[in-house]
Amino acid sequence: MDAFGIILIVFALLVALLVAGGYVAMSRRTSARDVTLREQLSRAERELAQAHAADKGWDPATLEAAARAAAAQRFGSDVRALQLVQVIDKPGTDADQAVFRVETGDGERSLTLGRSSGIWGVA
Repeated sequence: MDAFGIILIVFALLVALLVAGGYVAMSRRTSARDVTLREQLSRAERELAQAHAADKGWDPATLEAAARAAAAQRFGSDVRALQLVQVIDKPGTDADQAVFRVETGDGERSLTLGRSSGIWGVA
């Protein structure tokens, strides 16, 4: 094997090492961005649902109190967080629904409330 062949092999190994290192670095960077993006999307989703609910004249305090009571009844006292994620505004007031994401010790669950005669309860 001559010197030129050895130089080509070393160069190929160096290029392969740089490509592998770049791939690993890009994978880590993408993972970190995915987490941040999911958090931002979740925050935007909650804010949009709250704005939509406020636009429809729904009282946030009343709605959250009903959701907390329904979540405690359905999932027990291990409710850690409650987030309004979707507002379903159908014609009339008795067909309205609000979907909450409930965080418990067992994970995340969904809770849908409906309104009947102005009172929010489990749909």
